[in-house]
Amino acid sequence: MPEADSGADSVTWRVRDRVLSNGEHTLIMGVVNVTPDSFSDGGRFLSADAAVAHGLGLIEAGADIVDVGGESTRPGSEPVPADVEIDRVVPVVRALAETGAPVSVDTSKAEVANAALRAGAAIVNDVTGGGDPELAGVVAQTGAGLVLMHMQGEPRTMQEDPHYDDVVAEVTEALVDAAARAERAGVAKESICIDPGIGFGKRLEHNLALLGAVVELAATGYPVLVGASRKSFLEHLLGPLPMEEREAPAVAAHVMAVAGGAAVLRVHDVVIGLRTARVADAIVRSQRERRGS
Repeated sequence: MPEADSGADSVTWRVRDRVLSNGEHTLIMGVVNVTPDSFSDGGRFLSADAAVAHGLGLIEAGADIVDVGGESTRPGSEPVPADVEIDRVVPVVRALAETGAPVSVDTSKAEVANAALRAGAAIVNDVTGGGDPELAGVVAQTGAGLVLMHMQGEPRTMQEDPHYDDVVAEVTEALVDAAARAERAGVAKESICIDPGIGFGKRLEHNLALLGAVVELAATGYPVLVGASRKSFLEHLLGPLPMEEREAPAVAAHVMAVAGGAAVLRVHDVVIGLRTARVADAIVRSQRERRGS
């Protein structure tokens, strides 16, 4: 897999029987929360029918990937039993996978990942970065894609007192280590994507540092996913904002991520996310052409 250099090089990501690439455009991952308590839209799409309709709308709007989650990971949230999570996500994953679009399941549990993969998911998005030692083996059996996200602590307590001496170096090292463990469990290197975990066990200064250092994460050779959409750090900068008003300021964060070489943006509003990425892509492409690379 090629190394990224300030958005100059594309990367590929193998997810089951297909290869995704940001060579033509940054990939957009749309979010479908099948939960009563997610921070951005908890309860809006709790029924399978509502969640499927929302997911189909995201695909129609241009999402390259749809990420289905059945357990909130907002700060202070409590874990959900695997059987409840399975009941929430599997019908939605199955229906959306039938469209042919790549579907991701947002889970940290091997049991849930297995059920979702059997229902047609192409990607497992693990916010714990390998916290369940069985999960990577489940992914390896299918050749699915695996997103490994960094989180200091756990959702219930992660924002109580996050601390780093050098957040960029520590997060990069932790993600490379998580990827190596996944590879030892049988996951192909080309199937792994890494995510710095904006808002997960990070203070404002940590989030800003990571958003400004995506190029360092991309230099690991793994595709990088960034999700700043509707995150609370935006309020820490700008003051209280209704959830729907956090999309516009997140644009700046996502443009920086694309400029740094991010391959995937995880967003709630696919139209805004897609337009943001396309403009940033065009600027990066112009820079590349000007350099003659």
